[in-house]
Amino acid sequence: MGVTLFSVSTFPLRCSGSSFPRQSIPRRHLLAKATPEVSHESSNFKDGKLDDGFLTRRSVVGYGVSLLSSSTVLGVTGEGMAVVKQGLLAGRVPGLSDPDEQGWRTYRRPDEKSGGHGVGWSPIIPYAFSVPQGWEEVPVSIADLEGTEIDLRFANSKEGRLSVIVAPVLRFADYLGEDARIEQIGPPDRVISAFGPEVIGENVEGKVLSMNVAEHGGRTYYQFELEPPHALITATAAGNRLYLFNVTANGLQWKRHYPELKKIADSFRVV
Repeated sequence: MGVTLFSVSTFPLRCSGSSFPRQSIPRRHLLAKATPEVSHESSNFKDGKLDDGFLTRRSVVGYGVSLLSSSTVLGVTGEGMAVVKQGLLAGRVPGLSDPDEQGWRTYRRPDEKSGGHGVGWSPIIPYAFSVPQGWEEVPVSIADLEGTEIDLRFANSKEGRLSVIVAPVLRFADYLGEDARIEQIGPPDRVISAFGPEVIGENVEGKVLSMNVAEHGGRTYYQFELEPPHALITATAAGNRLYLFNVTANGLQWKRHYPELKKIADSFRVV
């Protein structure tokens, strides 16, 4: 059961020097190696791989195609081939449940889905949320202009869209232990000042209409409503990551479907 612990409505929020220092994280090429050893170093590129034995992402995809096309020759079929496909094509994995009596479906991040934001990070703790019929997953590219930390997108052309950002806590704060909490990162006003621009792409000063603090299953969630742009943002932390769940829509969608958009935003949980 959710319990609202704190509520503030309709106030101007000023950004000042209290925001966390934001660091620019360079995008790295995805690397793969046949051995369990991992290195952050890169060497000279040659023939689709690096001198120290690492393969580029393009090479890995090429080798994957070769493996799949030669499966009958190698005798790799059934479950064995499924494992190969999963390992090479990890990324988008269905996670939607069947519709409930109201037509809503629950998405849970599959345990098998790839992700981790680099070497040394533990697997992402799954999250879940609910959407009405007609909302579908939208592919996320590693070259996404809005950042490599976007883990998931959903959209409905008539109602709105959503995204989930999963970012390493160490980008914004010192080591907070094995299971960070949003309260350790800061109070609600400081969190939205620091991370709001990560979500909407612009300063949030004067745009925060309301914010609430809720608790679900022993975990604290900060909930914000912004305008403009129309956005409902939920923030929490788990493991060594910060989760930012953003539901947004244009003016007409917001007017027609606000109750549904609010229900989607309120349904977000780290599980």
